[in-house]
Amino acid sequence: MILLKISNLYSEELLGNFSLSNISFTQQKFEKIAIVGETGSGKSTLLKMIAGLIQPKDGEIIFENKKVRGPNWQLVAGQKRIAYLSQHFELRNNYKMEELLLYANELTNEEASDLYKLCKIDHLMKRNSYELSGGEKQRIALARLLVSKPSLLILDEPYSNLDLIHKKILKTIVDNVCKKYEITCIMTSHDPNDVLPWAEEILVLKQGKIIQKGKTLEVYKNPVNEYAAALLGSYNIVTNEQAAVLKIENNRTSKFIRPNDFEIVKEIENALSAILVSIKFMGGYNELSLLCEGIILIANTTNLYEVGERLNIRVKEFC
Repeated sequence: MILLKISNLYSEELLGNFSLSNISFTQQKFEKIAIVGETGSGKSTLLKMIAGLIQPKDGEIIFENKKVRGPNWQLVAGQKRIAYLSQHFELRNNYKMEELLLYANELTNEEASDLYKLCKIDHLMKRNSYELSGGEKQRIALARLLVSKPSLLILDEPYSNLDLIHKKILKTIVDNVCKKYEITCIMTSHDPNDVLPWAEEILVLKQGKIIQKGKTLEVYKNPVNEYAAALLGSYNIVTNEQAAVLKIENNRTSKFIRPNDFEIVKEIENALSAILVSIKFMGGYNELSLLCEGIILIANTTNLYEVGERLNIRVKEFC
C-alpha cells in the first residue's frame, strides 16, 4: 500500500545556487526510507515540504490519498498525521513537560501513560525544559509528536546532537514506537551507522536532485559516483588494471570497493599484492592501509598483521 507519493516536486526557495528539482518517489506503508546528501543538498527542505511546512513551487505530494497543502493554503502550517522531528528539540520554555504534552494530546490517559513509559520520559513530567538534558529533550519532542497519532514520522537529523548513549536509547525508542503504533518513517542523517542498519531504501540527494535511489545494499555496494560512495562510509577506487586482476564483474556499475569487501588471502591468484603501511584499531576490527601499485587501499580485518608485511588481497565472492 502506497502511503506517500511525491511527483515532480520543485522548491520555491533557493538553496545556495540551486533549488529542489524534479523530485519523485513513493513510500510504501511501513517502508523505511533514508535520504542522504551533503550539508545544503536540500534534505531538510524536502522533508519540510512533505510535512506541509514549506510551500513547493510545483509538483504534487499525495499522503494517504490526499494532497498535502503547504502554508500558502492553510493558516496553520503542517499536515495532519505527519509528524516532523528535527535535531533542535524545539520545546517551549517555562512549561512543565506534562503541560507541553497535554496541549497536543489525542490519546486516552492510559494510552498516553504507556507512550511516556515507552519513550522513557514518564519520570520527567514535573520538570521544565531547562532542567532536561539533550537526550531527554529529544525524547520529549518525539512524544509530543506521537500523542497526535501520526501515521508518518519524519526524522530530520534526529541523532546529530546526541552522545552515543542517548543516541542508542532514542534509536531503540523510535523502532519500538513505530512498531507498536504502526508508524512509517522517513529519515535523514549524515552518519552511515544511522542509515545502513535501518533503511530499506536510500535516496541520494545532490544540489537538489536525486542522483541515485534503490535498496540499501545496492546503493552501498554500487554507488553511482564518488559522491554517493563517500556518503555511506569508507571506500576504495579501484583502477581498471586492478579490477581486471581482481576479476570484478563487468556488470558492476562502478569500481568502488568498500574496505569490508576485501579479504586477506595466502594465494596470489585473483589477488593484488600490497605492503601494509599502517594499522588503525577500530574496536571490533582493524583498518589496514595498504600500498598497492602506487595507491593506498583500505581493508578491514579482525586478524593481526605487522606494518611492513606483504599481503595478498582480493574481493570477496559475494561482492
